[in-house]
Amino acid sequence: MQIYLPIAEVSVNAFMLLGLGGMVGILSGMFGVGGGFLMTPLLMFIGIPPAVAVATEANQIVASSFSGVLAHLRKKTVDIRMGIVLQIGGLIGAGLGVILFNFLKSLGQVDLLITLSYVFFLGIVGTLMFIESLGAIRRARNPEMAPPPKRRQRSWVQTLPFKMRFRTSGLYISVIPPVLVGVFVGILAAIMGVGGGFIMVPAMIYILGMPTKVVVGTSLFQIILVTGFTTLLHATTNHTVDMALAVLLLVGGVIGAQIGTQIGTRLKAEQLRVLLAGMVLLVCGKLASDLLLQPAELYSLGVSGGH
Repeated sequence: MQIYLPIAEVSVNAFMLLGLGGMVGILSGMFGVGGGFLMTPLLMFIGIPPAVAVATEANQIVASSFSGVLAHLRKKTVDIRMGIVLQIGGLIGAGLGVILFNFLKSLGQVDLLITLSYVFFLGIVGTLMFIESLGAIRRARNPEMAPPPKRRQRSWVQTLPFKMRFRTSGLYISVIPPVLVGVFVGILAAIMGVGGGFIMVPAMIYILGMPTKVVVGTSLFQIILVTGFTTLLHATTNHTVDMALAVLLLVGGVIGAQIGTQIGTRLKAEQLRVLLAGMVLLVCGKLASDLLLQPAELYSLGVSGGH
C-alpha cells in the first residue's frame, strides 16, 4: 500500500514503514537505545531526504522511548533524579545542535554532515561494542578465564565540585559530568535524529559509574524530553517534520518497544550486544560505501531555495 509523504515528497509502502518502526522499537526496548541511529539511515536508504529523516525520526523516538520507560518504571529501574540532570544538559545541547544544523542547511552541507556523523559514530561504537561483546562471550564459555579487573570509580569524576546524591543509582558524584554527557547527546539528537542512547548507555556505565540495571530505563527517560524538544525546534525552524511518516513509525515503534522489553529479559546480554554491534557495523558500511562509490547519476537537477 503506497502512501505519499507530503514533506519528504516521496511515495513509500506504508507496511514497510510500520515494519521499520516495529523493528527499531524492539531494539529500543531491548537495549535502552532510541533506535534512531539505525532508523535514520534506513529511512535515507528508502529515499527519504536526510533532513526530513533526522527531524521526523526524533519524533518517533519520543514515543518508543516513552513506551519503554513505562515498562522500566514498573520494575523501578529508572533513576529519575539522574535523568533530570541529564535532560538539563540535553536541552542545552539540542538547542546548540539545531543552530548548527540550520547554519549548515543554509550552506547546503547538511546532508553530508548527517552522513559523515553516522559513519564516524557508528563505526567507532559498533567496533568497540563488537570487541567487548566477543570478549564477554569468550569469558562466559571459559569460566576459568580471569574476568577483567573491576575498576573502582575513583576517577576524576569523584574530584569535581557540585556533588549530588543519586539514591537509585547509589552514587554521590558531581553534576558536571552528567550535564556534559547530556549536552553532547543533545547535539547528536539535533544533528543525527538520534536519542543518543548508543553514546549515553556506555557513558552512564563507564564515566558516571551507574549500575547497569538502572542504565537502560534512565537512558530512555532522558531521551524523551530531549528528542521531544529537538522535534519541536526542527518543526518550527526547518519545517522538516513529516507527520504522515512520523505516525506510521510511531505505531510500529510503540508496539515494538513493549515486545523488545520482554525479549531483553530472556536473552543473554552478551548475545544481544553482538547482534546490535553487527547491525550497527552493517549500516555504517552501507553509508560509507554510498559516500565513496560514484552515484548512478552524476548530476541531479533541483531548485535551490531563494532563486
